[in-house]
Amino acid sequence: MPRNILPFGVALIFLLAAATWVALTASGGPTPHLVVFAVVAAAYMALNVGANDVANNMGPAVGAKALTMAAALALAASFDAAGALMAGSDVVDTVANELLLPGAGLTSVSLVLVMIASLFAAAVWINASTLVGAPVSTTHAIIGGIVGATIAAAGIGAVSWPVIGVIAISWTLSPLLGAAFAAGFHSAIRRVITRRADKVAAARIWVPVLVALMAGVFAMYLATRALSRFWQPGLAGMLLVGLVAAAVGWLVAMPWVRMQSLGMSNRKKHVATLFRPPLIVAAALLSFAHGANDVANALGPLAVIIRETQFLPGPGLSLPLWAPAIAAAGIALGIVLFGPRVIHTVGEQITKLNEIRAFCVASSAALTVLAASAFGLPVSSTHVAVGAVFGVGFVREFLAIRNMTGAAVPVRASLVDASMLNDRPEQALARERRNERRYLVRRLKLAQIGAAWVVTLPASALLAALFCRVLFALTT
Repeated sequence: MPRNILPFGVALIFLLAAATWVALTASGGPTPHLVVFAVVAAAYMALNVGANDVANNMGPAVGAKALTMAAALALAASFDAAGALMAGSDVVDTVANELLLPGAGLTSVSLVLVMIASLFAAAVWINASTLVGAPVSTTHAIIGGIVGATIAAAGIGAVSWPVIGVIAISWTLSPLLGAAFAAGFHSAIRRVITRRADKVAAARIWVPVLVALMAGVFAMYLATRALSRFWQPGLAGMLLVGLVAAAVGWLVAMPWVRMQSLGMSNRKKHVATLFRPPLIVAAALLSFAHGANDVANALGPLAVIIRETQFLPGPGLSLPLWAPAIAAAGIALGIVLFGPRVIHTVGEQITKLNEIRAFCVASSAALTVLAASAFGLPVSSTHVAVGAVFGVGFVREFLAIRNMTGAAVPVRASLVDASMLNDRPEQALARERRNERRYLVRRLKLAQIGAAWVVTLPASALLAALFCRVLFALTT
């Protein structure tokens, strides 16, 4: 029992430390107590962002046994925090400054209360989802919270519905894009490596190419976003940085792959082990992308609160250093304290993953989320990553069914029962296809995750409306 309570105790100490730090160091504005209260809400939200979304980053690697749980948590915590500190400003601006119509009838204090209510509502919903192991969208939750609290405070006309519409489209597209990229990666790797007669020779050529691709994309993102305040390379400079990083990645990966493949058996499961280092690189890249993209879920409302309480001297959203530091620390701590539960769902309970499939999932999800963060679009990293897992599962299922069509398929002994002995051949084949589909992709898990996605936005909106009413009653 004490072991179960310990993470909650550590989280509580973190919240109290964040509140104490802000209370002692921050000054200015007519309502400093609201800033302290808001920082607690934002820190609580950051904890839950890390706890739930870590599965999107590390679930595939853990499911493929490429990383232990402890190593995955440490890697995710460090790269998530780096992404939040270095590259999160664009999406913060979208969440903080574009969801509500200007001049919509909210006073500064009312707007502060709306944002506090939205933070607490979203965090409570994500916390409950994490406890039952459900991967939900933290972006869904915070935007639903803002919409619900705003409607409760100022009516439906205060919400910028065109912006919500654009974001909703991105939520629809993100799992489809994640699934399409992952399916494409998986099909390409099958074609150029695992279906070749000499798999080892093919891997010596193509694994370094995949490493180079990921190195180039990551370097271009750093040059254009994370380092944009220090350096503006332009299109030509960005492409040059990407090409140089890709060349370095290829030069590093090529001798390593050749050395590791010496004497390797020409079998798929042995060749798959060559994907462990690029899988880990892709998972780290996805963690950085998550920190850059989803830190807005905690910092966006906090930025509005700080601005409205006059802690910022101008109209912009340049946050004081302690705000992203608290958010980054909260995400990292949430990963370490509460991450394993949802990691098991994404990594082990949707479809069976090996190193190659997990690499396809992690790399496609990283590319999608990084692109969204670069455009300042708050897509759901949960939708992208889980969509990628299902994309790999369904393309495997499609290929398995195609290979079974018109062929005599041996029925697994574990699936034989008395009723099957009297089946006609076509009935036995149809039964085997149904069982194979269940084996490759778990339909029940798909339905459960889909239901959680649908419920998250309205549930967080209703909670935020309730919290907003309570806060208004307490302050008037």
